[in-house]
Amino acid sequence: MNNDRDKTLEVVLWSIAFPGFGQLLNKQVIKGLAFIFFEVVINVFSKFNTAILLSFIGDIQGAIEITNYQWLMFYPCLYMYAIWDAYKYSKKREETKPYIFLPLAFAAYFVTIGLMYSFKLKLFGILLGPVWLPILFVIPGITIGYLIRTIILRVKAI
Repeated sequence: MNNDRDKTLEVVLWSIAFPGFGQLLNKQVIKGLAFIFFEVVINVFSKFNTAILLSFIGDIQGAIEITNYQWLMFYPCLYMYAIWDAYKYSKKREETKPYIFLPLAFAAYFVTIGLMYSFKLKLFGILLGPVWLPILFVIPGITIGYLIRTIILRVKAI
């Protein structure tokens, strides 16, 4: 049992590090390579690595200007789905918790919304840009996803 939990954690953490790595660990080579391919394509065309670099050194305006938002808007859904998929297939079908996908699905929605507003929305007077604002939007996304999951499970239990 503990070994299965360790495998799931390993798969999820590698998927967080790079979409597709979790699938490779799950021995789903074609799917893993597809996620890696799409991650690289979206990353290159959106100039996301440059935006990350500029954001980390504090050049938020530079990150906003370099980012191709049309391409980057694909990234949150691909990223969250790759994590979910890696998690799902690291477990036996009967061990997957019901509706556990909801927090990641809502995180993808909220990160996408955060991305859409990232070039103009300021928090406490600070413009966070295309990296930091979407990261912050993960928190309400996961929270709302868990709340909806909890409500659904309680209603079904009645």
